[in-house]
Amino acid sequence: MNLVGLLAAQGDLPSALRHASLAEPVLRGTDADRLAANTACALARAGRLAEAHETAARALPGLRRGDDPAALNGLLTNLGLARAMRGEFDAAEEALAEAVAVGEAAGLSHQTAMSLGNLAFAVSRRGDVPRALRLFAEAEPGLTGERLAQCRFDQAETLIMAGLPGEARPVLRRALEAVTVNGYRCDIADGLLLLAHAELADGEPERAAGTAERARAAFADQERTGWMLLAEHLLLRARWMSGERSTILFRSAVATAERLESGGWADAAAEARIVAARAALELGRPAGHLLASAERTRGPASARIASWHATALERMTRADHRGAVAAVWAGLQVTEDHAETLGALDLRARAAGFANELADLGLGLARSARELLAIEERRRAAARPAGVRPPKDPERAAALAALRALSIEHTADTARGGGPSVLSGELAELEARVQAHTRRRMPDGPSPRSAGTTQVVAALGARALVELIAVGDALHAVTVTGGRLRRHHLGPRGAAVREIGMVRFALRRLTANEDDPQAAEALARSSERLDHLLLAPLSADIGDRELVIAPTGPLHGLPWAALPSLTGRPFTIVPSAGAWLRARAVTGTTGHVVLASGPGLRHTQREITALRRLHPQALVLDGPSARAESVRDALDGAAVAHIAAHGEFREGNALFSRLRLADGPLMVHDLDDLAVPPRLMVLSACDIGRADEGDAVLGMAGVLLALGTATVIASVAPVRDEVTPEFMSAFHAGLAEGLSPARALARLPRSPGVAGFLCLGSG
Repeated sequence: MNLVGLLAAQGDLPSALRHASLAEPVLRGTDADRLAANTACALARAGRLAEAHETAARALPGLRRGDDPAALNGLLTNLGLARAMRGEFDAAEEALAEAVAVGEAAGLSHQTAMSLGNLAFAVSRRGDVPRALRLFAEAEPGLTGERLAQCRFDQAETLIMAGLPGEARPVLRRALEAVTVNGYRCDIADGLLLLAHAELADGEPERAAGTAERARAAFADQERTGWMLLAEHLLLRARWMSGERSTILFRSAVATAERLESGGWADAAAEARIVAARAALELGRPAGHLLASAERTRGPASARIASWHATALERMTRADHRGAVAAVWAGLQVTEDHAETLGALDLRARAAGFANELADLGLGLARSARELLAIEERRRAAARPAGVRPPKDPERAAALAALRALSIEHTADTARGGGPSVLSGELAELEARVQAHTRRRMPDGPSPRSAGTTQVVAALGARALVELIAVGDALHAVTVTGGRLRRHHLGPRGAAVREIGMVRFALRRLTANEDDPQAAEALARSSERLDHLLLAPLSADIGDRELVIAPTGPLHGLPWAALPSLTGRPFTIVPSAGAWLRARAVTGTTGHVVLASGPGLRHTQREITALRRLHPQALVLDGPSARAESVRDALDGAAVAHIAAHGEFREGNALFSRLRLADGPLMVHDLDDLAVPPRLMVLSACDIGRADEGDAVLGMAGVLLALGTATVIASVAPVRDEVTPEFMSAFHAGLAEGLSPARALARLPRSPGVAGFLCLGSG
């Protein structure tokens, strides 16, 4: 009986099951039930899910009546795992929660940790990423050896499902090294299959196919025929992602789906049918029968979105335009619902990415301006950051404080040595810890749903909305003016991206040297081209109205004030029309004023001194008093807050973008602790208005808007320190006169050193 578990871990499943057969006629009572627990585990590892489930379920009543909590815990754990792999998530959680309770009551710490880790696996499979990550964190300290490696494999799978395959791959490699050293052959094969999944999700289908072949060979060597099917399924998906669209692929997909279905792998079977349907449509064959049996109400969100995508394509082939649009809408609804379960901003952004291909299809299907705007707003709604008010997390707070302190040492270390700091590894570890705690957070309630066109029209009044939309390789715009919606084809997206790059490069040169004639000429030329591409075609509709501009993708980083037709015109930049409506809804006219400054800039003191004359009652934090946590706490409930400091935008990890203060950086992650963020936030710093993750607009300004700030003034380009004090003083003087932030900013003359400042949000 004991050899059954040991042989299974070594990957010798035939011998494990043979020993189970030899023991079964001999053992009675509790021993027989313990054998059933071990046998169920071996059967599950062999991929014989139905038999594993049946064996565990048959032994459960006897163990519940007995007095062997360790055996009961093990059986419940194996039963829960079998149910999770079959897609029976409610039943899986029920069994695993009971296993945890049994282990805790009996003081079985190691077994309880194993059950917690497996409960996390089941929770992850149903798509509840934050709860799964919390359970993994609870389980891991109680695990060692093979069980710890298995827990890390499951955590890596959760990261893949959350759209973070690049983070999953190093976790998988380390866990694979550990199980290889210890000879856990079953786990080696499992880890290879997961690594292939991560490589495929990371856009490397050829590499994934090679890894999946290694996994299939390992499964074959261990006679784990059920798991060989999963390796074949992954190879099928890799062929599709590599661009194969052949009859052979279609037939392989149909056959693989049938084998997966008979083997009990329902979710994988549904995914294989989607590949078969997509291949059939590419070959001009009917696909409705394949999609009819593809379950769209269970399994990972990415698979359900893919199913709706295939359904939309199939309806298109039947010229069912309304049905195709309805399928796109349903898939985007799945995306938005899934994003609503996530509290971490980066996870929400990645979740929205699951629907990119589906959304592109929907935008291409849109026949009217109203339909195009509705689909684009639904797409952006899934990507938007959500305001999360989590309970205090002392461990996360401690990690942020340690990161702040170490950042100061890192900066000094780099300056002294002129090269990479030896502290870089410690910084990365602390950032990972902050990120891990953040990703375990649950949202504190549903976010407002996507705004309807009627609401947008009513709120605009005399303003005009310009929403820029990428449809394939082309840029389109929808304008909303005076209750009328119009669609405009603007031109190639690539041309706009190239000119934005030139504008940003020229501004960077001019910030360093305002007398650079070549940079000045490049700025003028590219700004004129962008104006001609983006706004000139809309002039008949928008006239000289105040504008609400919702850019897309790289256009969020455009210094819009550099465009000639926006000189002197009030405008505000927003992530979406819905985000603008939410910013407009922010209420409250009272509150204190905060003025803060960071070190290392020659003219910040002049800037703060000028602003103090306009705000004599302001709370001023400068010099040693401008500590990150002090400034953060002062921001809570402020009517107006102004921070003048060095800014750093973190490309690829925007939530660690920062403002340098007396004791280290104030980071985007710090803002989560604000109960009531400032109604107007002015960030007088380089680049801090920039954002990452496309239309998710992750960055300091985007997160402040998501948390409830009405308007943010921030720069998407470098700022010239010498000219900023006068510019900011004039802006605040306009506010004191009663102008809106957008109008106060619009009336100011712009030199290249302040051209990047934008009004973001309500305006």
